[in-house]
Amino acid sequence: MKKIISLSLILLSYLTYGQEVKPAEKNWHNSGNISIMFNQASFDNWLKGGENSLALNGLFNHNFNYKKNKSVWDTKLFVAYGLSKINSITKKTDDRFEINSVYGYEASKEWYYSFFTNFKTQMTDGFDYSATPNVTTSRLFAPAYLDFGPGMLWKKSDNLRINFAPVASKITFVLDDTLSAAGAYGVEPGKHLKYGAGMAVNAYYKFDLMKNVSMENILNLYSDYLDHPENIDVDYQMNMVMTVNKYISANLGINLLYDDNALADLQFKEVFGIGFNAKL
Repeated sequence: MKKIISLSLILLSYLTYGQEVKPAEKNWHNSGNISIMFNQASFDNWLKGGENSLALNGLFNHNFNYKKNKSVWDTKLFVAYGLSKINSITKKTDDRFEINSVYGYEASKEWYYSFFTNFKTQMTDGFDYSATPNVTTSRLFAPAYLDFGPGMLWKKSDNLRINFAPVASKITFVLDDTLSAAGAYGVEPGKHLKYGAGMAVNAYYKFDLMKNVSMENILNLYSDYLDHPENIDVDYQMNMVMTVNKYISANLGINLLYDDNALADLQFKEVFGIGFNAKL
């Protein structure tokens, strides 16, 4: 419960701050939103059954877009965290820290020579709750992924772009001794880093489905030339915001993952909630 209250205060402070800060330079265009979603259920002598529960999800999603002369630079910061408390047991429901950035220098209309960087990890420990006792499956920088490399960027607008990087590097970090010893996330047992070289494709598309309903799509693909290139890593995110009024919205987030070094199966996560939302 203390974690939930602390997270609420932190995100609310961001919300207040975000209403006051404006871009300092006209070459920059900043946009995004902060959301805090709640869910609560309480039972007392309820014959049909049920468990007291409290859930909180926070989301910080911000875009920084720069354009001057022939240079463009697009960066997205995405931070999400969620907790659920059922009776006296607290579990994590969401945890993601990700930065996507691509710099481009104009080659021709809508095409740019580019260099991209993608970094992602989680912020707190993750557990397999089906095991007894619970087994730690992830920690800060265990895993973390850093992708980067030169390529070509096709950019129609700030809301529609695709970057192609035929020679991209990928570094997998597993900076936890226990997970490293188990060879988790594709590292050799006892090693903390894994290096890859392959092709990366990164796409971004945001549009309005209808009035007050926006849909954001982020797709990252990677094929490692050195390690089963036929097994393509897939990371797809869909973030939908259904605005009720200036400060209330319903948010739907979907994340599909496939990485055979972590799990040779498709991973799926869906988070839905109604709560406070502020545009930045």
